[in-house]
Amino acid sequence: MIFATSDLHGYPLEAFRRLLDKAGFGPEDELYVLGDVIDRHGDGGVETLLWMMDQPNITLLMGNHEAMLLAADFLFTDVSEAAAEQLTYDQMNTLLHWMQNGAKPTLDALQALHAKKPDTLYDLLDYLRDAPLYAAVTAGERDCILTHAGLGSFRPGRKLSQYAPDDLLWHRPSADERYFPDAMVIFGHTPTQFLEGGQEGRLFRTDTWIDIDTGAAGGGAPMVLRLEDLQAFYAEEP
Repeated sequence: MIFATSDLHGYPLEAFRRLLDKAGFGPEDELYVLGDVIDRHGDGGVETLLWMMDQPNITLLMGNHEAMLLAADFLFTDVSEAAAEQLTYDQMNTLLHWMQNGAKPTLDALQALHAKKPDTLYDLLDYLRDAPLYAAVTAGERDCILTHAGLGSFRPGRKLSQYAPDDLLWHRPSADERYFPDAMVIFGHTPTQFLEGGQEGRLFRTDTWIDIDTGAAGGGAPMVLRLEDLQAFYAEEP
């Protein structure tokens, strides 16, 4: 079976693993995490990322929050206060942008990791750099396209490789937006409650796409979607 989840935003690892158990996710299955594991809450998702790195059947896709972290990777060559005081104007703006989007828990956890296990921190950064922007999978007889934020600037004949990163990381669809007639696009990024007709804590589905961001960024809980039958599994708030 193939499963997808998105936008964990520091959701506790123990609670996330209970959700995977509830969905029936096992060693023979595959899980795609559609970005934004980090920031906002808890330890900023660092424990979850470290766990994911060791799971051969879990694939992380790039989210806009991981992209913001990597844009600020200059912080991790030297995490001292002295180094922070020497940032350039552009670096300061990059850091400010990330901080305004909930970076502090993640930064704190990464600084602690650097102090104890610097090599592990660098392995984690490499893991994030290797995260693809999209995936195309077939589950049962259903073709699915997985991205973090949908398909901005969509055109039917446009190849996935031709989309700009911002189209896949920052796009905010409207409820009446339509994609492919023969493939389901699955994404997160936009909490479903902010879509017209959306419901807090529940997926939002149209005939061509499904939004599975159920609001963990705002303190709610994530969900898991089984792609073969589009069965949704919801977590309790931790």
